[in-house]
Amino acid sequence: MGLRLHNTLTRATEPFEPQDPERVGIYGCGPTIYGHAHIGNFRTFLFYDLVHRYLEWKGYGVHFVMNFTDVDDKTIRAAREAGVGIDEFTEPFAVAVLEEADALGMARFDLYPRATAYVDGMIELVQTLLDRELAYVTDDGSVFFDISAFPEYGKLSGKDLEQVRTGERVAGDEYGKDDVRDFALWKAVKPEDEEVGAAWDAPWGRGRPGWHLECSVMGLREVGTTLDLHLGGEDLIFPHHEDEIAQSEGATGHPFARYWLHVKHLRVEGSKMSKSLGNFITVRQLLDEGVSRAAIRHQLLSAQYRRELNFSRAGLEASEKAVARLVDFRDRLRRHPVDAAEGTESGPVARAAHEARAGFESAMDDDLNISGALGALFTFVNEVNAHLDREPVLAAGERDAALALVDSVDRVLGLVGLADRERVVDAEMEAWVQGRIEARAQARRDRDWSRADAIRDELSDRGIVLEDGPEGTRWKRVATGSGEP
Repeated sequence: MGLRLHNTLTRATEPFEPQDPERVGIYGCGPTIYGHAHIGNFRTFLFYDLVHRYLEWKGYGVHFVMNFTDVDDKTIRAAREAGVGIDEFTEPFAVAVLEEADALGMARFDLYPRATAYVDGMIELVQTLLDRELAYVTDDGSVFFDISAFPEYGKLSGKDLEQVRTGERVAGDEYGKDDVRDFALWKAVKPEDEEVGAAWDAPWGRGRPGWHLECSVMGLREVGTTLDLHLGGEDLIFPHHEDEIAQSEGATGHPFARYWLHVKHLRVEGSKMSKSLGNFITVRQLLDEGVSRAAIRHQLLSAQYRRELNFSRAGLEASEKAVARLVDFRDRLRRHPVDAAEGTESGPVARAAHEARAGFESAMDDDLNISGALGALFTFVNEVNAHLDREPVLAAGERDAALALVDSVDRVLGLVGLADRERVVDAEMEAWVQGRIEARAQARRDRDWSRADAIRDELSDRGIVLEDGPEGTRWKRVATGSGEP
């Protein structure tokens, strides 16, 4: 059947057919860098990562751009309150977003453009819109898009001109305009803009770009006249993405994006996330608490992007267990005795791997149904674990097929690899753990059970879990908020 995506523009789930299969051009609206990104932001960003990884897994070449908004009302206000220039203020937050993305196992995109580097292109696009009589200059030198001159305005959100009223962000600017429904392309300079270095010269007057304009220019310049995919949170459909369409298509005469995908809101413990409710959570906070990175990633990916996701502490614990099941399964396969002379790839385990891959791909092809894809994977894990319980020896080809399946789907999920990186320890840590295991073994030989239990607890406090078996004691590291020894 092939990949099918729900296109916000057409309100239908459609076959995905990029303009050029050799290069899928994608633009994702990134963060406004005036503070640390929260888990709702990262639900969206991890969805971007899933799209990126899955398209590559399907064999597409991908050119992916995610912007950083480093000049707008919020960044200017925050920089002014901090008493520094806008560049100095936003830089640490841009670095933090990438560090947190790396921590959650996101594959790097091709480019992370910042709006302030594209002001020349924004001025050019505004001039084009003025020349085409789709925009006008006000007395103070601001420039507004005349939405009455663009008949298709509202085609993404479904709003018509009569629905656009003052109070919406599109009409909330503190600048004069002919119609409250028009949106700002260029905002005349104010003292606070100059104070933080957020003002540029333009033919119609000194000022700064409007927020909506920024993404259009970065997308057009770095991806192309028509994007294959434009991604973002559902809160951006109107007015941000609606305005992007109007100004981009007004300037180029071509469709701005062929497919629009929007991520549903995230809730925290069943409620809308807000600082006033005390449930506003950043990724940085969770990482500082020692929460498993793979568990955070799993929970934020676990629901299909068009379904609301409830983020909870109980959910994190469940995600921790889910990731551990995958890692333990992979490790069990590696340890399980095999018959090297028996290379069959047509036995029950290999067939289960084939069926799991088909189920995984079928679910992902169905509008990136990650919950169905995870279901296919864990069904496979359960079936093969049951087989390993019954069979003391596995054909080498069977084992290889199972391991290949785990490795393949994890190129999309990014969970096992991330968990492996979390478990990496240095030589000093490993020596300490081995010393404590030996001390525990001696205590058990001495029948000093309280001493043995105390050592196990000491290791557990450091995030080290012991597994006693016929071949001795093995250990693994799990997430913990405690410091290292």
